[in-house]
Amino acid sequence: MENIAEYKEIVDVIKESGGDAFKRCFQCGLCDTVCPWNRVRNFSMRKLVRQAVFGFTEIESEEMWLCTTCGRCPQQCPRDVSQIESGIALRKVATEYGVFPESVKPVRTAVGGLMGEGNPLGEERKKRGDWAKGISVKTFTDEMEVLYFPGCYPSYDPRLIKVALATADILKRAGVDFGILGEAENCCGESIRKTGDEELFKRLAKENIKTFVDNGVKKILVNSPHCYHTFKNEYPQFMVNFEVIHISQYLFELINEGRIKLTGEYAKKITYHDPCYLGRHNGIYDEPRDVLKKVPGLELIEMPESREDSLCCGGGGGRVWMETQKGERFSDLRIEQAMDVGAEVLVTACPYCITMLEDSRVTMGADEKIVIKDITEIIQEAI
Repeated sequence: MENIAEYKEIVDVIKESGGDAFKRCFQCGLCDTVCPWNRVRNFSMRKLVRQAVFGFTEIESEEMWLCTTCGRCPQQCPRDVSQIESGIALRKVATEYGVFPESVKPVRTAVGGLMGEGNPLGEERKKRGDWAKGISVKTFTDEMEVLYFPGCYPSYDPRLIKVALATADILKRAGVDFGILGEAENCCGESIRKTGDEELFKRLAKENIKTFVDNGVKKILVNSPHCYHTFKNEYPQFMVNFEVIHISQYLFELINEGRIKLTGEYAKKITYHDPCYLGRHNGIYDEPRDVLKKVPGLELIEMPESREDSLCCGGGGGRVWMETQKGERFSDLRIEQAMDVGAEVLVTACPYCITMLEDSRVTMGADEKIVIKDITEIIQEAI
């Protein structure tokens, strides 16, 4: 960047975002050691942190857009350096100046969809509840037990609509009094915030909060760990607190309360992939596994990288919208790991993970070797 004043502004923004955390970094390199990018290419989070401290950042670089915010580096850092925050701070400045490398330009399309229709896919807002047509899902009222918030992908994407349908079917069979808000909902805003567009995140969040408050929402059930994380941990900055529960947690409750009876056999070897925003960011590891273990005939096999050490799918931090070159996809590695342990089915609990893993399964030619399922799809078959 040629303008020195602009350069100083960038440094100030980055340091303000991370506070004194960047100064604490003593360049031990643990962040680089655990970063999944170094499995497929050379990448240094340590370098980005160093640049943030000394002001040598090149916002035109693709490097700042690689972080998937998976949480591995802050998990391992002995000095509590805010690596994720440093990356987001850089993206905020790049977004403000409109500096996007070629591989990142699809984010602009997502922004257009979010601003115009409330979802990154650019689908019509009025069709957000169409997935539920024909299955008698009610509109939410304040007398209901829970608001079911499917999220953007389960509302529009053909593969993920199956997850919304499975969820609704399970809730009905369990006798849960639930409803949806359909076109009154927006994207939760988590991923666009991670790309640095703070203003758009605030707009989406405030509109959702108004909708929730106006409709008397108290308890929100979600499929997406990204929705879970944002509603639970980020919306409180707007002085609201909703009870938020992820579907894996709710399934655990329903089964233990006897509202769901698992009588159907699912005699297959499965492995479970921990989504970053369910596991590392929110500590939910046991409930999904406990639910799966209750399925008759199911054999759960763990991959070497699981729980706290789970391998990221590559879709976080807004990268689900960006271009990732062939040979650099974490989801390819995850498919290989699942097949290596002899799994017939790779199960997860995140729409982004399913999107990334399904894409890899096809491009790797593994569509006949392994199946990708959401946890709700397994439970639906076992009821």
